[in-house]
Amino acid sequence: MKFDILTLFPQMFPPFYQEGVLGRAIKKGLVDINLINIRSFARGPHKVTDDRPYGGGNGMVMKPGPVHRAIKSIERIKGPSMVILLTPQGQTFDQSIAWDLSKLDQLIIVCGRYEGVDERIRAGYIDREISIGDYILSGGELGAMVIVDAVSRLIPGVLGGERSNLEDSFEQGLIEYPHYTRPRIFEGMEVPNVLLSGDHEKIRLWRRKESLKRTRDRRPDLLAKAILSQEDEALLEQD
Repeated sequence: MKFDILTLFPQMFPPFYQEGVLGRAIKKGLVDINLINIRSFARGPHKVTDDRPYGGGNGMVMKPGPVHRAIKSIERIKGPSMVILLTPQGQTFDQSIAWDLSKLDQLIIVCGRYEGVDERIRAGYIDREISIGDYILSGGELGAMVIVDAVSRLIPGVLGGERSNLEDSFEQGLIEYPHYTRPRIFEGMEVPNVLLSGDHEKIRLWRRKESLKRTRDRRPDLLAKAILSQEDEALLEQD
């Protein structure tokens, strides 16, 4: 998948994608990240990208011209693509949206700044508006990183295990079960015996039960929306 990221601060991104899962995915050719500096498309000696809003008010607004020219400069590849604007007014990003976006071949992400972009960009050139949460950040760059990371994990071959992303929290509408590794005893706390039993069915049931319990205790809103099997209901009743 190709990610084209339009930003006033492209220097924020290389440390994010050069290491870890993304770094390996880029080396394998599974992910391509292209940074576009919006300021490069501003005109005049000072390369101004923002201006005061019509009608007055606090703050500045990103001018439509530089953003428009930056979007138009992007080479579209064959296959489905989408232009996304990071904005607090957008749909809240979640795992289902990540799956939707992972089916595309190209994702063009516009990082807003200041009070946002001129409305004519939003109306004429944006396919989808996304927010990563109900809080205000200085710009869309952190949101873009969140989307790139979450979507990249779903691209076949990016993660080591074939089912790694299917067992993550939120994939089945539940929080993931707890994990343990060596040593068996740490600071007086022991690994649950069932995980040492070698009985795969008992381990599966324990993990499912813990997942259900954690969701009930920490995110009851998720449990209320989850589709539970008879086995799930029985596991919850046991608790």
